[in-house]
Amino acid sequence: METYWREVRSIEEEKEEEEEEEEGEEEERKSMDEVELEEAWLKEAGLSSLVTTLSSEEAAPPAEMLLSTLTRQQAATVRRRLDNYNETLKTRNKQPIRDVRDIFTVHDDDSEGCLPPPSHRAESPPSRYHTTTKTIRRNAHRVRPTLPTWSRQADWLLRDSPYSEGVAEHKRGGTCWDCLRFHGSESGDLPFVPVSPSQGLVSADDLSSCDLTRLGFISHIELSTFLLALGVQTKCHRPPRRRTRDSGVFAVPLNSLLENDRKMFPGVKVPVVFQKLLCTLEQTGLQTEGILRVPGSAARLKCLRRDLDRCCGEFDWSAVRQVEAAGLLKLFIRELPTPLLTHTHLSTYRSVLGVSSVVHQVQALQLLSLLLPEANRETLRALLVFLRKVVSHQDQNRMSLWNVSMVMAPNLFTYTHRGNKRSITKQREEMEEAVGGAHLVRLMITHQDLLWTVPSFLLTQVRQMNHASNQKQFGLTKATRRLLRRKNDRNQITELCAGVIRVHAPLHTKVSMAIQLDGQMRAKDVITRFECINSSVQHLYEVGGNICERRLHPDVVLLDVYRVNPHCDWLIKP
Repeated sequence: METYWREVRSIEEEKEEEEEEEEGEEEERKSMDEVELEEAWLKEAGLSSLVTTLSSEEAAPPAEMLLSTLTRQQAATVRRRLDNYNETLKTRNKQPIRDVRDIFTVHDDDSEGCLPPPSHRAESPPSRYHTTTKTIRRNAHRVRPTLPTWSRQADWLLRDSPYSEGVAEHKRGGTCWDCLRFHGSESGDLPFVPVSPSQGLVSADDLSSCDLTRLGFISHIELSTFLLALGVQTKCHRPPRRRTRDSGVFAVPLNSLLENDRKMFPGVKVPVVFQKLLCTLEQTGLQTEGILRVPGSAARLKCLRRDLDRCCGEFDWSAVRQVEAAGLLKLFIRELPTPLLTHTHLSTYRSVLGVSSVVHQVQALQLLSLLLPEANRETLRALLVFLRKVVSHQDQNRMSLWNVSMVMAPNLFTYTHRGNKRSITKQREEMEEAVGGAHLVRLMITHQDLLWTVPSFLLTQVRQMNHASNQKQFGLTKATRRLLRRKNDRNQITELCAGVIRVHAPLHTKVSMAIQLDGQMRAKDVITRFECINSSVQHLYEVGGNICERRLHPDVVLLDVYRVNPHCDWLIKP
């Protein structure tokens, strides 16, 4: 723990000048009241039309389409939140905008666009994922089933059922299959390996911004439902006021930095100065003993910070030593006006510590990572990749996974100074906060490849939401939709028998090609047919149908993608 407290003392020394201002703003950090809390939750879930009055000129958020894709448990979470919001308004003698019964009646009766109940959904047998409470009690005195510790495959990514349904036994006091499977694994730091289905795993950056927005709505609802099923309560606080600058490097919002960087480097996703710091450390610091842990000179860091803010483009990086680059890296993260993990979700990250199973902690962190804005997500990804490299050189730099986690925890999870006179209870709370923050950082470093992977059930719900949106856009009635679905089913059988798709490549000499699909045809096989000399790296995309746009992995079996989205277009581009 000395590593953690040394880092905290270093942070406190830098913040001594700002203590009076922070104390004056302490009142701003109180918890939000019930109305604000529920309204913020519903807005983040894409259901702002349920709590705010929209003018006729404004485009209403796709609340109806979103609600039609929810499972029973997810819908129950929304209903509970909306009920609480309306009841709180009534106690204040205010009229709610929408009644919960009006919102859900249509979707309960017209279940055409909804996911089928869990018992009727096509998925693997329940015994594969969790055992019933009765079974657990009967086997309570037996030897725990032996499961190979080397098999840490994240097969939960392939399930059609949400995580919240898989932990139903937790709510009844039982244990789910994932807890049994990985219980007692001695290789706690061994990462879970994603299992790729024939349709291919989907990373967050494989989807379009439109699909990512809808993915965020569903992930937000699923995360709340998941934590509720696990018995974990989350708190939401008003974000503190922090100074924001429009120019320079430090204390500048990530989006502002990226906007300036893209004038010279179009398409950049991580601030250039952050990339420079990581590059400097990777080139000369991975073998340095105590890198990230050993603090640099405070006066030297202040001078370097001033120079970076004044002339970032002409800054001499060769004059920066390893410990100074590490200090600037941590300072950059701490000085962000909005934390890298965001004010909105920072308290939820800490709530994950209330989950008893490491498997479910990783699943919750995965849902949280998918909720981060793109700039925050890409910057966090670059940081975690670098931290994994530091750990891989621990024989030279003496920085183990736990050392790195201890150093980074107070920088990612804003440490709150509680004064010099602290009771034993406060000291115990600080110790738990230290260990908990380091544990979360360790999980994120170890399982970082899973954090950006979209589970199958979330992608399915995004597809259903797009499908519902398309139907509403064309104004089809329920009877018309039923007739068209039957006609499309007949046409689809004929098309699948033919198994022919047309691939478009507008940037190539050969702009299109008809291709006969079979069970072995993969995306890389199609790309090879369009390859030409001196061409950039190309990818195959599915566009339209029930997805806005999705970049396909080279090993994806195209016939399986075709069955899921038969009306999409196929496009080859960088």
